[in-house]
Amino acid sequence: MVIYPRFLFRQARWRAACRIKKKSVFVSYMRKEKLTEWRCWSRKPPLTMRRAPVHFTCTANTNQMVVEFMGMQLPGSSFVHPDAPLREALTAAAARQVTRLTGNGNTWMPLGKMIDEKVVVNGIVALLATGGSTNHTMHLVAMARAAGILINWDDFSDLSEVVPLMARLYPNGPADINHFQAAGGVPVLMRELLNAGLLHEDVNTVAGLGLKRYTLEPWLNNGELDWREGAERSLDNDVIASFDKPFSPHGGTKVLSGNLGRAVMKTSAVPVENQIIEAPAMVFESQHDVLPAFDAGLLDRDCVVVVRHQGPKANGMPELHKLMPPLGVLLDRRFKIALVTDGRLSGASGKVPSAIHVTPEAYDGGLLAKVRDGDIIRVNGQTGELTLLVDEAELAARQPHIPDLSASRVGTGRELFGALREKLSGAEQGATCITF
Repeated sequence: MVIYPRFLFRQARWRAACRIKKKSVFVSYMRKEKLTEWRCWSRKPPLTMRRAPVHFTCTANTNQMVVEFMGMQLPGSSFVHPDAPLREALTAAAARQVTRLTGNGNTWMPLGKMIDEKVVVNGIVALLATGGSTNHTMHLVAMARAAGILINWDDFSDLSEVVPLMARLYPNGPADINHFQAAGGVPVLMRELLNAGLLHEDVNTVAGLGLKRYTLEPWLNNGELDWREGAERSLDNDVIASFDKPFSPHGGTKVLSGNLGRAVMKTSAVPVENQIIEAPAMVFESQHDVLPAFDAGLLDRDCVVVVRHQGPKANGMPELHKLMPPLGVLLDRRFKIALVTDGRLSGASGKVPSAIHVTPEAYDGGLLAKVRDGDIIRVNGQTGELTLLVDEAELAARQPHIPDLSASRVGTGRELFGALREKLSGAEQGATCITF
């Protein structure tokens, strides 16, 4: 058991300089006009944005919602502005509270005593209800394993069948995290899910026993930090829905399986008509190779874009965020497009049907290493199918393609991680060296 308390201090959200919808149009404009970022800034100055942490349901903001639902930070503290007096008061209160949770206090609460199966389930429910970052299909698995709890993608898929999508935040909708907070934020969503019986209330938290206290919101009462009941219901039904009238009856995380392995698809942002595709593969070894192909018009067709050797063991699983704008443009041009990769996308995965985190990865014996240009791949986000439609005898005769990956393993200290990289588990096991 970890005998020390753990407490998360939140940096908080930032105000957007322009709306998410404008940003989406702006990025699409860049790709359509084949502009560099510098040229686009010079031609479209009204669309410039502040340098600030992202404020959609990226990994960082998903983290805050998930860990608050897990009771690992103060109630209602996820999205208070960093320049607000309330944020300073919350930070001071968190520092005082963590000292109370030590063995020197009277409410000793080590991390090993706090994190159990119920807390892990609460975290998954939060992820699904908010349509959060796909990175958490690995992060939560790794966190659970560190606590001695074994979960896999089937648990996410099973819970997704009963947990509805109740927040419409970019890329699932036009709102950002500021709109979410204004609509009632975590407290109102917590209340809805508790009332629906989808959360375990009887859990230990850094604020004390019971998740019900997380329906409270912090405020300054004559300059002093205090808590009061949060909104009874959503203040904006276009951003936070009720349990009775969700945006979708399912959480929007689908597990795909087939001869290519197992993968995750975030279906909450993918229109139903785009969730099924059967088309020829176009194979790339890097996201940086996809962009020149797009600019040259080579992707102007129905196709399944395969980006392989992006898994944990191959190169540490970098975020493939550069792929979404060009692939989104192809969808806008009415082509049938899908992405299949052993890499990851974070919260930026949007309307493009994407089978990500394919495991086993290409570098570790996965069939993805044998895929060739022109092979037909079927991706079905409704039935959960991921199949390479090539004769088994033909596949058995093929040699896997393993590129030279040395360039991604040297420089800027990356040599230090060589031994660790080889010991990493697959994505479904959390991409971690904790392999029990």
